[in-house]
Amino acid sequence: MTMNPSEIKGALEAIIYAADEPATLEQIASAVGEEKQVVQTALDEMIVAYAAEDRGIEIRAVAGGYKFYTKPQHHEVVRKFIKSLRPPLRLTMPALETLAVISYRQPATGPEIQEIRGVNVSGVLKTLLEKRLIVTAGRKAVVGRPMMYRTSKEFLMRFGLSDLEELPSLKEFEQLARAALGADEGIAAIEPEMEAAVDTETVAGSVESAPVAETPSSEVAEEPESAEATSRDLQETPTAEPAAETENEKAESASSSS
Repeated sequence: MTMNPSEIKGALEAIIYAADEPATLEQIASAVGEEKQVVQTALDEMIVAYAAEDRGIEIRAVAGGYKFYTKPQHHEVVRKFIKSLRPPLRLTMPALETLAVISYRQPATGPEIQEIRGVNVSGVLKTLLEKRLIVTAGRKAVVGRPMMYRTSKEFLMRFGLSDLEELPSLKEFEQLARAALGADEGIAAIEPEMEAAVDTETVAGSVESAPVAETPSSEVAEEPESAEATSRDLQETPTAEPAAETENEKAESASSSS
């Protein structure tokens, strides 16, 4: 059954509202039984209508689909409401920094991320995976075949991005993260075990870079003493040859006398 434009818009509104993830054009067209061009035209008109100042929500194209979002001017009051219902997604600064590295270098391996940050990131990667902000992206064809990581659709949704091309500069990334995660409260303190891990790595690095200990001066001084003792022994030892010559002279003198 063919729907009129008003019915199509009503159906699209319901689908986008009910979808947990951004609904793609293909999914919506299949659900309503209309051509993609017809659905796209209806979506474009809805986006314009929801952009009116008196509307509190808008339709955005994010992560390859469409999803309802609250408008920026209402973010503060919405955040207060959401925080009263459930705790916000919290990330430590090390986790946020690791997420930034993955975002701009993806796909990136654990060793590559660790080289950039200078600390062990295995625990942070586990946290980001659990929060569904990153996903695995296969193994890199190098020695050891390390696992690669990239950002997820959840990441795009949390940060309000349609695709990775909309990523801001690194300088703006933290501001965007604070807005997406709930202002300063979204940045959690560094966990004690993470600080301990960093300290352990620092100590290990110091040990590896420490110079080899030099031989104690007392051991070095033994050699000159031994050399001087040898010299004294040589000087004090009487020579046998002069004594032998004296005996011979005595024998010759006795023979000549007889």
